[in-house]
Amino acid sequence: MKTKIWLAALFVALSAQYGAGGAEAQDTLKVNSDSVRLKLENDQVRVLESTLPPGSRERMHSHPRYVVYVIKGGTTRVHFLDGKVSEVELKTGDVIYRDPVTHWAENTGSDEVSVIMVELKSSK
Repeated sequence: MKTKIWLAALFVALSAQYGAGGAEAQDTLKVNSDSVRLKLENDQVRVLESTLPPGSRERMHSHPRYVVYVIKGGTTRVHFLDGKVSEVELKTGDVIYRDPVTHWAENTGSDEVSVIMVELKSSK
């Protein structure tokens, strides 16, 4: 019984901090301003450039649907809101589509990782 209460409390705390279902978590441009730069924004898209030196890590944040273009590849470990962790090898030139996500990443390799992210805004 105590485990169920503890898990419920944890869920409520995470939902309050990161938004229900992760959809309203922190804006990466705000919480990762040391590694993410705005390149363009209009009513259809927001284009961001992200650079992670070896050993650096981001703070928890969310993205709507988005496309990633890898400028400089490398090895990253991605941590998701639900506690799952994924090892990702990004290759220079890769183009990747991602569904909405709440996560944070760390550069676990020896090379700087640099990507362009094109966040797709909801069409009305």
